[in-house]
Amino acid sequence: MTAAFSGPAKALGLGMKAGIDAAFAEWNARASGAEPRLFLIARDDAYDPEAAGDNTRRLIEKDQVVALIGNVGTPTARVAAPIAAAAKVLFFGAMTGASLIRPQPPSRYLIHLRASYQEETAAMVDGLLSAGVKADEIAFLTQDDTYGEDGFQGAAAALKARGYADVDHLPRGRYARNSLDVEPALIQLLQSRRAPRAVIMVAAYRPAAKFITLARQLFPDALFLNLSFVGSDALARALGPAGRDVIITQVAPTPDSDLPAVRAYRRALANYVPQASFDLLSLEGYLAARVLIAGIRRAGPNPDREAVIDGLLSLGAFDIGLGMPLRLSAADHQASHRVWPTRLVDGHVTAMNWSDLVKTEE
Repeated sequence: MTAAFSGPAKALGLGMKAGIDAAFAEWNARASGAEPRLFLIARDDAYDPEAAGDNTRRLIEKDQVVALIGNVGTPTARVAAPIAAAAKVLFFGAMTGASLIRPQPPSRYLIHLRASYQEETAAMVDGLLSAGVKADEIAFLTQDDTYGEDGFQGAAAALKARGYADVDHLPRGRYARNSLDVEPALIQLLQSRRAPRAVIMVAAYRPAAKFITLARQLFPDALFLNLSFVGSDALARALGPAGRDVIITQVAPTPDSDLPAVRAYRRALANYVPQASFDLLSLEGYLAARVLIAGIRRAGPNPDREAVIDGLLSLGAFDIGLGMPLRLSAADHQASHRVWPTRLVDGHVTAMNWSDLVKTEE
């Protein structure tokens, strides 16, 4: 695993790692004598693409890992995923919904758990339009890189599909990756023809928190919507009271859900990584590891790199306790397409329905 364990995005990497550690420890405690034990080698890339590339090569060539799991972020995946694919090593369960690692037809070595950013932003657009927000009342804050562009293009495609053609003229502010310099982006939105009623944000949690805190003073009635990658609990902590009613799309249910997989996650985290928090980051890591384990079990004793991939792609429709079937096959390399909307209430991530936006807007 290569992910951010330091720098502005460290909460994301540490959360993913905690969930993976819990799932691996849970498996190792239960595995029979013939079943393989799992060990996670984790290297810090600080959300830097060059470091992610170096770590990926080291994990493959020196550490001889069977698979890579839990990469955090689009800029890092853009570098790491092609290295893994070229080396014929599985790149699985990355914490990114970027289209650049979801080619069609799919690459054998790139397999995913979570819904794509395009699916998340399409859900946002549908929710806003159904609440009466007009397309030209939507603005954007995007990280100035592949992550930000991918999220914006997903929303743009959703708006075009719903009959709005003038997406290139929607207000959009940008900020640099690993930076908190969001004031120029806010100025860009201030220069737009009308004050936004909603801002779709494709950002990391620290710049997102700073932007929301500043923007609330200028657009007090606006809705602020974030992708799952923002790190919901980290964003809630950074915002404090300013986080009221901030909306975040998720690719997993909330950690307090009563679904069987989420109950198992809470037990595993409490038993094996007790210092970690129950949050959506560690839950995503846990669920990704559970799916990988399902593939490893299907692969048979002492599986090698190719056998693990074969095991995953032979799962078809399968159930890990999320209240819906997941699916993996040679033709479909994304196990889940589900998007869950949530909002921040008193500093906590709370499940919501898109129909709740109508009440918010009234």
